[in-house]
Formats: sequence, C-alpha cells, structure tokens
Amino acid sequence: MKQTSRWAQIAHERYKKDRETGKPCYLLGIETSCDETSVAIIRDGKEILSNIISSQVDIHKRFGGVVPEVASRKHVEDITMITQQALEEAKLGLDDLSGVAVTAGPGLVGALLIGVSAAKTIAYAKGLPLFPVHHIAGHIYANRFVKEMEFPLLCLVVSGGHTELVYMKEHGSFEILGQTRDDAAGEAYDKVARSLSLPYPGGPHIDRLAHEGEATISLPRAWLEAGSYDFSFSGLKSAVLNVLHNAKQRGETIKPEDLAASFQEAVIEVLVEKAFRAVDQYGVKQLLLAGGVAANRGLRERLTARSKKEGVDLVIPPLSLCTDNAAMIAAAGYIQYQKGVFADLDLNANPGLPLS
Repeated sequence: MKQTSRWAQIAHERYKKDRETGKPCYLLGIETSCDETSVAIIRDGKEILSNIISSQVDIHKRFGGVVPEVASRKHVEDITMITQQALEEAKLGLDDLSGVAVTAGPGLVGALLIGVSAAKTIAYAKGLPLFPVHHIAGHIYANRFVKEMEFPLLCLVVSGGHTELVYMKEHGSFEILGQTRDDAAGEAYDKVARSLSLPYPGGPHIDRLAHEGEATISLPRAWLEAGSYDFSFSGLKSAVLNVLHNAKQRGETIKPEDLAASFQEAVIEVLVEKAFRAVDQYGVKQLLLAGGVAANRGLRERLTARSKKEGVDLVIPPLSLCTDNAAMIAAAGYIQYQKGVFADLDLNANPGLPLS
C-alpha cells in the first residue's frame, strides 16, 4: 500500500534498519474477527513465543450463536490485558517488536474494528510497520508452524463461515478453485446440532456423536456440475431436518448418534473427494487443512487415510491452532514483512475482504 504519512516514513526506516542489521523479527499478531480475543508474538515467522486466546464461547452459548454487539464489547474489555499477557509470556516489550499484524477481514465489522484500532495504536506509538492480514490466509499459514510449505500446494479451508479449496503457487498467492455456494460446512454443523438440541458450538458435539453411531441414514451429497470444485451444504442440512420431521410425524425415534454419523459422512465424503480431485488435477506437492473444522476428528482421520493411500504430503495444524488465534495472523503477516508490504494508518476493517 502507498505510504505517505510521517508515521509511515518512520515505520519504513525502522523496517529497513532491522533488515540491514539482521535483527530477529518479532511480530505481534492481533485477531478479533469473531468471538476470540487473541494476541501472539512470533519470531521469524515460525516460532511461537506467546499465543494468548480469550474465548467468548460461554458468553454466547446462552444465545445459541455469536451476538456481534456482545462480542465487540468483550473485545474492548480484553484487548489491552491480552496484549500485556502476550508480551510478558514472550519476555518482550513493545520496543522489541518489529511490526504488528492484524486481521483486517473478513469477520464481524465491530469485532474487526477493535483489533485494527489496537494494532494501529501500537504501530503509531512505536513507529512500527503495520501488516493487514486476511483471516483465511492466517488459517492457512497456521500450517507453517508444523511444516514448511512446499509449492505448489492446495489448502482445504473448512470453518464456520468458509469452505474453500485454495491453490497456492507461492507465498502470499491465493487462487480460489472452489467455495461454498450457500452454507459453509461449519455453519451446517451448527444448524444440524441445533436441530438435535445440542449445545453451541455444535460442531464438536456432532463429531463426538458421529463416532458413537453408524451412518445408516441415507442423506444427499451435493456434487454439483461435473468438474466443479464448489460446495453446497444447504440441501444436506434441509435433508436432516426432513428426516427428523418425518420421523416425528410417524411417531418414530431417530438415534442422534446415527443421524450425526450419517450427516458427518455426507460432509466428509464431498470434502475429501473434491480435495483429492484437485490434488490430481493441479499436481500439487502438499495438501493443507485449515479452519476451525480442521479440528474435526472424522475429517482428520479420513484425510490422513486417503493421503497415505495416494502418497500425498498432508499437513494438519494441531488442535490449538485450528480455532481462531493470533499466532496464525502473525505467521501470515510475516510474509508481508519479508516483502516489505505495509499499510498506512488509514487501514480500516473490511468484513467482506476477498482472499484473492
């Protein structure tokens, strides 16, 4: 981005000096796109020195989903304290930092604004470079803490708001091969869980039940037109609701475990099959899994088994890095640091920020 302010000039001089002296890069990352307030510090893009996460799950559970206004207020309450905790755990001060990376979008606009405002304040006060990060790019780069990326690669992104197949030919390059046309996979999980009267968030509860039941109920798979890498889960969600409604009308009882197993099988089959079709077509060297639903045990098991069978190098982040966190944001921001791509203080939150 074009930098014209005096602060931007200072930040550029700071960046140039750090690069010339070979000082380790200490990036502070901030993530507030939804209902987690997280601040992390990483060294040279790969080493996590701290990654503090304050979750709001218990607050929003009573509402059955995230309430944007409540989430924003909680971010305001927590951001300063979480930042201080991250610095203390990393044994660093603000003057030791090399830059600030922050989620600029997509997400809840009010929540995003808290993180962006905090990042700009720190960057301005200390004359530090500012790096805006796409939330999904952060999820993808969480894999770099596990293993170095080998290009070209393919990433299967599965979360509450996103389901995408992303092709990368180099660092910072994202080409979306396919994406959801309606409900994301994680969104479908939560809606099905609600129909089974399971607590929020529903994904982990569906996954647990699925391992206790059998996929004996016939449910549809939305393959879409031939050659498409897009996804669709709204029809599957509706089919689950119809099964429950029809059973109630007939006075029959559906085992929640079997319905969960049948639903999860329908989701995973489409995700895995489309991912490996793309792996074959694009001749990639690695397959990455990213997003909150990357914590799903059934999906991890199926991808692992298929990867071994196909001889594909599969990388999956640990459970601690699947959900929203600031370490992944700093990891993605480090790529911008290496390229010298900064934002100015007119940086704003963008709830519809495109990945590509």
